[in-house]
Amino acid sequence: MNLSFRQLHTFREVIRSGSISGAARTVGRTQPAVSSMIAGLEDELGFALFLREHGKLTPTPEARFFLEECEEILDRLDQTKRTLGGIGNLSAGRLRIACHPAASGFFMPMVLTDFLRDKPGIEVSLMMRSSTVIEDLIASQQFDVGFAEAPVPRASINQKDFDMECVCALPADDPLAARAAITARDLDGGALATLFAEHTTYGQTCRAFEAADCTFQRRFELQTFLPGLRFVEAGLCSMICDMITAHTHLQSNSAGTIRFRRFAPKITSKVSILTPAHSPQSVIAAAFCAHLAGHVSALQADMQAGLGAISETDGSR
Repeated sequence: MNLSFRQLHTFREVIRSGSISGAARTVGRTQPAVSSMIAGLEDELGFALFLREHGKLTPTPEARFFLEECEEILDRLDQTKRTLGGIGNLSAGRLRIACHPAASGFFMPMVLTDFLRDKPGIEVSLMMRSSTVIEDLIASQQFDVGFAEAPVPRASINQKDFDMECVCALPADDPLAARAAITARDLDGGALATLFAEHTTYGQTCRAFEAADCTFQRRFELQTFLPGLRFVEAGLCSMICDMITAHTHLQSNSAGTIRFRRFAPKITSKVSILTPAHSPQSVIAAAFCAHLAGHVSALQADMQAGLGAISETDGSR
């Protein structure tokens, strides 16, 4: 049996209008075309759908039963069209995001809030994972988008990298906070909070102190920079941290208890937007990746502008 949606739709309109002419006007076809389509449908089904008497069409009991099936099929088709249309115009669908700790508490929810503001039909799964775990989740296609510290490139992952400058976090009342830029010599022998030894920023910080022939005094070893801000705030240490952590603090804390300054020589922390390389990207995921990239670039510009303003103020003294 080979039935078409056009046949089903035409049959439903004949039932609703009660005539071939009425159905023809509704579906935008000629009366002979509608009559031919109904005749073809009857041939496919193997039974009559209408009694034709004195120019009138009377639905058979079989037609009434068949109408219920048609209504269900056509309603389902209409729902599918609406769903697919929603996906195409970003008003419906599902987005699975894995985010590293530094961005999961404030930055990523802020980006998502902005993206989803006019998209009430999109469902989101947002999970915080370590960067190494996120890399495997994206490679295995378990998530649509990953936001993590930049991994070593691999064939199963597409990545867009952002090279972000680290900044020095100081207690607001530290005399060094009056300076526009901090060096290893300024922090010589002072208490520091750093990430674990295997992290790229730790190695860069160590080399900066070695090059300046200064004492590197780590007091706190951390998994992420965020808790280190508490120690800085309390005056227990200084910390060279990533820009996302610094921006998060500035956006969510109005007390002004920490000052962020440039550190020289430059220490960087790369982050990446990750997507599976071996599966097609959904329209929603592609749109969100572009939106996320825009926010990362805006964060960098905002932080650079703030640091630049400090430099100009310092230079005018």
